[in-house]
Amino acid sequence: MPATTTVREVMTTDVVTVRPDMTLAEAADVLADHGIGAAPVLDDTGAVVGLLRDEDLLVSEARLHLPTTIAILPGVEFTLPSAIRRYDEELRKAIGSTVGEVMTTDVPTVDVDDSVEDLATLMHQADVTHVVVTDGGRLAGIASRGDLVRFLARTT
Repeated sequence: MPATTTVREVMTTDVVTVRPDMTLAEAADVLADHGIGAAPVLDDTGAVVGLLRDEDLLVSEARLHLPTTIAILPGVEFTLPSAIRRYDEELRKAIGSTVGEVMTTDVPTVDVDDSVEDLATLMHQADVTHVVVTDGGRLAGIASRGDLVRFLARTT
């Protein structure tokens, strides 16, 4: 993969988006109808406020992972802070009814002129499958792992 290849060359530009006030059923229909696993969430001004992933929709149907508690001494228990955060996040999504209540708000982003190497590194390190692509702070596209694999298949 050439070091000069930019995200602009691999991203999807025909981006399907959703709104925070959409119901989960409406959003699930959008993802299913377009055969996609994630969609940027835009507010009324067109600003990216989140990312709805198919996994955000699945939490309502899954068993919640209860926080891990460790017994240090008899009567002394310690709950891992990361387990509490995970449970809180899963519970929030399980009871949500709109996109805004279940979407991921810590949206991974890259700029259109960042390198594909930067994109792949972000996806790998953050363990994400979709990254919002911006140009001047505005939505320009979305990049998925599938986009990267298709690019690699073309260039090798």
